[in-house]
Amino acid sequence: MPGDVCLIAPSGRQIDRFLRRNPQYAQEYLTDSFWERRAIAMRYAPLEMVRHLPHDADEVVRRVVASRLPIDDLGDYLRDPDREVRMTVAARIAPERLTALLGDDDYLVRLQVAKRLPHGQLPRMANDEDREVRKEIARRLPTFALRLLAKDEDVEVRRIVASRVLSDDAMQMLGDADWVVRLEAVQRAPLEDITELVDDDEPEVRAAVRQRLNDFLQGDDK
Repeated sequence: MPGDVCLIAPSGRQIDRFLRRNPQYAQEYLTDSFWERRAIAMRYAPLEMVRHLPHDADEVVRRVVASRLPIDDLGDYLRDPDREVRMTVAARIAPERLTALLGDDDYLVRLQVAKRLPHGQLPRMANDEDREVRKEIARRLPTFALRLLAKDEDVEVRRIVASRVLSDDAMQMLGDADWVVRLEAVQRAPLEDITELVDDDEPEVRAAVRQRLNDFLQGDDK
């Protein structure tokens, strides 16, 4: 129906429906005065035309552009004032270029970086000020490097570490103040070191210690 598809209507839904069916008109509206019309036109216009436009004043338009540009053309958007533009760049740019965003002011941008940063660079983010970023680092760090976060101030970070840590490093976490961390460490620490927790204050920790000891006596644990 005409009311459902209209390029001139101040409705993003109607504009999108029109240009989806008639993309040949998109290039005519890349500099339109209405930001939403420009943003939608950016989705459907030929990429070569989008690439050669100056940076738009509207952040929504720039987000669309950042989602379409070839990854080698994203460098100019690394310092964009809009965090969602930078998040889009962090999600798409070549992993080896992510170091340019390690010190970004916004934790959501750094979180996106933490999800894609090459493993060899992850230790550089182990001291990030935001716990959500450190939690992602704890999930992705190679197990031999998890000791970097074994004494993290945040219990949720330490729980992730304890669930993945190597045996010798797990031993260092048996005295953690959090019982879930101790429980995870008990599953991984050397058998001879967990006996000190046989009388732990937490019933689940005590049960885990006894289960491992019983498994050892039955030949199921080492």
